Amino acid sequence: MNKKLAAALSGGAVLVLALSGCGDDGEKKVNDWAKKVCDQVEPQVQKIQAANAAIQKETTDQSKADVVQKTDSAAFQSLSDAYKQMGTAVAGAGVPPAEDGKKTQADAVAELNAISKSYADLKVKVDALDPKDQAKFADGLKNIADELSKLSNSGNEALTKLQSGELGKAMKNQESCQRAATPAPSQG
Repeated sequence: MNKKLAAALSGGAVLVLALSGCGDDGEKKVNDWAKKVCDQVEPQVQKIQAANAAIQKETTDQSKADVVQKTDSAAFQSLSDAYKQMGTAVAGAGVPPAEDGKKTQADAVAELNAISKSYADLKVKVDALDPKDQAKFADGLKNIADELSKLSNSGNEALTKLQSGELGKAMKNQESCQRAATPAPSQG
């Protein structure tokens, strides 16, 4: 059961990397926009990776329930904050210089904010678990793992669109997005 939680969290890192996919005057505008986004996204990706690592470290059968709860709660808060900041970064970078740029930006920001809210909701749920009742705690963690799995498997169409075409190429060329695009943890 704890391995399922770790696997679901690892899958969430894939969603982060969707953003990290990140000559002429038009190209300069695209590159400038990508740099604004990537420079602000990179520290958030690092926070997400650290939160996932913390959860995986405590997601073993030998971990004490109260330690798992405390670790998960802090990690979910960190994940929520990081996705919210990524949404703020995309919004703050301005409308991307691309076809349907305003819609692409709005959709990506909405998607990132929804992910942020989902992690905030998971924090509330893990905080509500009673670590003294091992059976109920384990059931509660299983439910949270199921929700994480759904979250990591949910569509990320807006983020995919944001990282496609010229915007995606420009983001991939940004050093800060290259540093942020580290491999997702294995799902074992």
